[in-house]
Amino acid sequence: MAAPADLTPDGSSLTFVGTATTLQRLGPFTVLTDPNFLHRGERAYLGHGLTSKRRTEPALGPDELPPLDAVVLSHLHGDHFDRRARRGLPQSVPIVTTPHAERRLRRQGFRAAEGLRTWESWETARGDAVLRVTAVPGQHGPALVHRALPPVMGAVLELERDGRTVLRLYQTGDTLMRPFLHRVHERFGPPDVLVAHLGGTRVAGVLVTMDARQGADLVEAFRPGTTIPVHYDDYDVFRSPLSHFTQELYDRGLSAGLRVLHRGETAALEPAAAPVRG
Repeated sequence: MAAPADLTPDGSSLTFVGTATTLQRLGPFTVLTDPNFLHRGERAYLGHGLTSKRRTEPALGPDELPPLDAVVLSHLHGDHFDRRARRGLPQSVPIVTTPHAERRLRRQGFRAAEGLRTWESWETARGDAVLRVTAVPGQHGPALVHRALPPVMGAVLELERDGRTVLRLYQTGDTLMRPFLHRVHERFGPPDVLVAHLGGTRVAGVLVTMDARQGADLVEAFRPGTTIPVHYDDYDVFRSPLSHFTQELYDRGLSAGLRVLHRGETAALEPAAAPVRG
C-alpha cells in the first residue's frame, strides 16, 4: 500500500497499520508508532517464555514506509517492536521511548533512541513547525504484576506552528485505566485525538491492557474530539473485542467522535475546536 496522501490543509492524518502501529502525518512530520510487522501466524515474544500468535496481516511493511522523523515506542514487547522492525527500520531514526527500551535498542544499534522519563519531552523542528513528544504515565497491569512486564509510557504528541499548538494527540500505550491518568488531562486538557490501546489483553489470566469498560471510562474522562481504537484483535492474548468497546461508547452516549479504522485506512486529524491554543 502506498503511503497516505495529506488529507488536511496542514497535512495531518493517521493510517492504521495494525496492532498499535500507526503512520502519522503531523504537519511536515512523519511518525511511526509501535512498529509491529509480523505476519499472520508468526509469534511475538512477550517475555518470561510467553509468546502470542498473530491473527492478522499488517497493512504496511518496513520497506513500504516513507522517510520517518521519529518512531514513538510505548514499550519493548514483541507485539510493539518485533524482529522485522529491528531488521527493517533505519538505525538512524530517532526512537522516542522509555529509558528501559532505550538501553536495549542502543545495544541493538539504534543509537538515536531517546529514553524519556514521565513528563519529559523530545522535540524536532522544521521551518515554523515543531513536533513535541511528551512521555506520560502508564501501567501495564495491576500493581506488582506490572513490574514483571516492560515499563510502558503513553505519549502526548503536539504539533506547533509559530509557537501555538494546532494539534494535540494522546496515545495511551499499553496501560490500564488508573487514577493517575487523570494527570495527563490536567496538564494537557482534552486531546484533539485519542489513540486508545485496548484489547483487554490477558497474560496468565491477568488483565494488562484496557478492556471495553476501561476504554470507555477513559473516553468519558478525557472527552477527546476524535477517538481511534487500536490494539484490539491482532493477537490471541487480546480478549475484549472491538465491538464491545464501540457498544460501550454507544450505550454511554460517547460515540460521536469514534473513528474505527480498518487496517490500511487513513483518517484526517483535525483540532477538536476552531481556536488554537497557547
